[in-house]
Amino acid sequence: MADTAFAPRVFSGIKPSGGLTLGNYLGAIKRWVEMQEDPTYETIYCVVDMHAVTVWQDPADLRRATREVAASMIASGIDPERSILFNQARVPAHTELGWLFSCVARVGWMNRMTQFKDKAGKNAEKVSLGLYAYPALMAADILLYHATHVPVGEDQKQHVELTRDIAAKFNHDYGVDFFPITEPVTEGPAMRVMNLRDGSKKMSKSGESDMERINMLDDADTIAKKFKKAKTDPEPLSSDLAGLAGRPEARNLVDIYAGLADISAEAVMAEYGGSGWGVFKPALADLAVAKLAPVSDEMRRLLDAPEELDAIMARGAERADEIAQPILARTYDIMGFVR
Repeated sequence: MADTAFAPRVFSGIKPSGGLTLGNYLGAIKRWVEMQEDPTYETIYCVVDMHAVTVWQDPADLRRATREVAASMIASGIDPERSILFNQARVPAHTELGWLFSCVARVGWMNRMTQFKDKAGKNAEKVSLGLYAYPALMAADILLYHATHVPVGEDQKQHVELTRDIAAKFNHDYGVDFFPITEPVTEGPAMRVMNLRDGSKKMSKSGESDMERINMLDDADTIAKKFKKAKTDPEPLSSDLAGLAGRPEARNLVDIYAGLADISAEAVMAEYGGSGWGVFKPALADLAVAKLAPVSDEMRRLLDAPEELDAIMARGAERADEIAQPILARTYDIMGFVR
């Protein structure tokens, strides 16, 4: 098979399970905006609501969360004219290709997915089939658009590797060079934002205390209060990064500052190394308010105008479908379906 030249195209998505945090912003959405600014790529971003129902969802909560994710993307800088933005359920081709890929993927591959093991725990026999098989749908999300690059966190990198396996097996089985071997993109500062009260744990929307996290809908006063009360240790900031070893709360705050300021952690240390927390935490709070408060304000405006959000997602779905349908049709043809 001759190598096919695929146009550089980015796809990524967020599951609307409610309560977006600073971790979603620094670990995903901010990076998506940066990729949108790169003329190399066409960018497609999706609210993956079909993945949300692998566990039961209250219908009203799912609608609210879907709109909240879309609002967060737009408020953070995703331009619906420059990028394609939509929710997954509006493009049925995702589930069509997901079924075809579930017939390509092997059970052994699914059994190795660590996220399923983590989520199912000891109740694997009681979870939905969708939770077990959803990596095949994730592969379809990506390959439906012949996406060449997928920005992901480390916890999703295994699923992109599975996507590569599915593409390679499909191409091999049918003697074609039709699906690209997608590259995961994991670079970027503050990829893993940690809990503000326990630096050994990831920042999560499901934590016990609201003080553990920065919610994307927090107002300026709340953002400032949470950073000023964030847990630290008795020692001032060291003069270099090596001095933060074994100090997870300190390292987390430095990484958050770096991510918000678009500088390296080393640059943060060059400016604040040796400073006490009474200097650094107010500076971090001021920076976070400057960066995040306008986002939360615009999110609230958009959430108060659901018809505007729905129209944006509907138009995005039309544009997505224009790309997806020829790829899906060719997949059916390659596999021998009569349609």
